[in-house]
Amino acid sequence: MNDSPGRASSGSSESGADRPSGNPEGGDAPRGERPAPAAQPGPNWSPDQPPPARTPGWGTAGPRPGGPGRGPGGGGSAPQPGVVPLRPLSVGELVGGAFRTARTHWRTVLGLTFAVALVTELVSLLVARYWLDGDGLNALQDNPEPTSEELVTALRSSISALAADSVVILIGNVLITALLTIIVGRAVLGRRVTPGEAWHDGRRHLSRVLGLTLLLGLIIIGAVVACVVPGAAMMAAGSDEGGASLILLGSAVGIVLAVWLWIRFCLAAPALVLERQGVVAALRRSAKLVENAWWRTFGVQLVALAVVLIVGVLAQLPTSLIAAAVGVEPPEDAGLGGSLDTSWSYLIVTGIGGVLSSTVALPITAGITTLLYLDQRIRRESLDLELARAAGVPGYGEDGPATPPTRR
Repeated sequence: MNDSPGRASSGSSESGADRPSGNPEGGDAPRGERPAPAAQPGPNWSPDQPPPARTPGWGTAGPRPGGPGRGPGGGGSAPQPGVVPLRPLSVGELVGGAFRTARTHWRTVLGLTFAVALVTELVSLLVARYWLDGDGLNALQDNPEPTSEELVTALRSSISALAADSVVILIGNVLITALLTIIVGRAVLGRRVTPGEAWHDGRRHLSRVLGLTLLLGLIIIGAVVACVVPGAAMMAAGSDEGGASLILLGSAVGIVLAVWLWIRFCLAAPALVLERQGVVAALRRSAKLVENAWWRTFGVQLVALAVVLIVGVLAQLPTSLIAAAVGVEPPEDAGLGGSLDTSWSYLIVTGIGGVLSSTVALPITAGITTLLYLDQRIRRESLDLELARAAGVPGYGEDGPATPPTRR
């Protein structure tokens, strides 16, 4: 038997290639039954995927061999072959692990993120400069009674520019999600990955990550729209006051529902990439991992959002200071009766700020989300034992601790 991720044992069955690693249900073994024997590494193991839990059904009950947070025999702290210790993680360790991944693997992480952010910002800059019809919008502002043709022209220009910009941003986010998830998954095992290796392993997931992103966006937007439709229908029927009140109420409910759905499915991307799940299966997997841990997941994501906002502002601060020093300012009163013409100097300065902000912020977001996914699997499926074995930690091999935690 070969315990290295990426290699299947000679007796592995191909039928398990698409199944999630570990216990898909995250439950405990039935009372009175003997735990299942150690599972052979299946063909779905890969260098970008932490290995499956060796004994399905261990769940979260009971202490680990050697005691909670201990290594084999209880003689020391939890093993840490990579960026985080292999045990349930605190919020601080999740954030610290994301920063440690970016710092330890900075050439790969920052290099890939910078390349994607640069292309994204460059396309956005060109769209804002050449695609958006600034003259038409300026003429529309100066004309208090525009014709229907002028309105259609201005609207078509704005929508097409926004659509082109959104497509580029979407593609960039899909690339970053797939590549950084692979890098973080290997960083947990203490393994380095080059940009070429990350691209080679990540490109196979791009179409499914794109499908997941689109489907999740449609689910969230659809939920919000469904909450607003009754109020809009009342207004269309002539009940303006009641319809407006119902729209406000529906909007509030829709926002709450959107947040709930976002947290419920926020671990779908790591599940899709690291377990090679399908789109729908990844959504189900995320929902199962977040079950009974929604508020903790929500808190971690809020912390991640706050950290990203702070880091993004700090990253853009140098370009803002340079812009102020050389006198580069945004178009005066743009959108409020002033000119919408945008100078090259302003676009370039804001573009550089956007590249810097994305380069440092995106790895933090992807890192925290991926580590949170692994943390939930450690808590539910004792994945730390298999991670330690795959990382070659002494005492966790074939003769290492294989006794499942006792059921409580």
